Amino acid sequence: MALRSRPLTPSHSFLRRNVHKYTTAIHVSPHPHCLFPHPPVLLRFRRPVSFPPHIPRSSLTPATAPLLQDAGATAAVLAGAYSLVLTFDTLNHRNLIQQSLSRKLVHILSGLLFAACWPIFSTSTQARYFASVVPLVNCLRLIVHGFSLVTDEGLIKSVTREGNPQELLRGPLYYVLILIFCALAFWRESPTGVISLAMMCGGDGVADIIGRRFGSMKLPYNQHKSWAGSISMFICGFLISIGMLYYYSALGYFQLDWTWAFQRVALVALVATVVESLPITEIVDDNITVPLGKVVEKVSAHLTRRQEL
Repeated sequence: MALRSRPLTPSHSFLRRNVHKYTTAIHVSPHPHCLFPHPPVLLRFRRPVSFPPHIPRSSLTPATAPLLQDAGATAAVLAGAYSLVLTFDTLNHRNLIQQSLSRKLVHILSGLLFAACWPIFSTSTQARYFASVVPLVNCLRLIVHGFSLVTDEGLIKSVTREGNPQELLRGPLYYVLILIFCALAFWRESPTGVISLAMMCGGDGVADIIGRRFGSMKLPYNQHKSWAGSISMFICGFLISIGMLYYYSALGYFQLDWTWAFQRVALVALVATVVESLPITEIVDDNITVPLGKVVEKVSAHLTRRQEL
């Protein structure tokens, strides 16, 4: 039978190219101790060729690292939020802390810790949406328990005034909705969201605690608010806002003119305090009026600066 030469297929051509590519030529003299040069001997060492070519692990890292970081950060913040509520529920159950104080401490710490955890998320565009999952889960939880579809006495005692499940659909629900709004609208790109949460969580929360204990002198236009509560809201809201701005500035998110920042934050704290002291609590909740007043003041400040320029 006559032997016929077979044409090279694409796979054979690929093999020949890679074999030559991974072949190293080394010139070795047959008599290394000889004084006269001799023609070199060509030795070839062939490196193993992998089929298909190996894909380095580093090429997959840039696409998956932000996703894994955001997922891990979301899980960690969710666990922290649940642990915070469980801790104060346990303290209240053991009569180590009053229900009203427990509710306000949860009000203060949950929002501030949520804003303080934003830097652990990645710099990708989807990071703010991952962060918003945390208050969204709490929002769904409040809706489920507010309609009494599921009963959780610990949650009701921790975040309500009178122990009525329907209270979860008012102040606490507005609270988590503001957290979602600030995360999606402002994120780490604007100080507005950070200051709004500082005033809503820190300023308003401290005002209620101080007002209940030392609020004997009431405001002339609102007998449900006191001078002690309003003054404490202005001072604590100002200090907490400056602290949050310094925290984000130290991490490199904000570059602020601190003289201008002190003046603006003081004005914001004053506006938020006046809005919180108005007798409109029965109409609009404080968790809405305080951040809303902050946003309106911020927008008007930007418009004023633009006109001056």
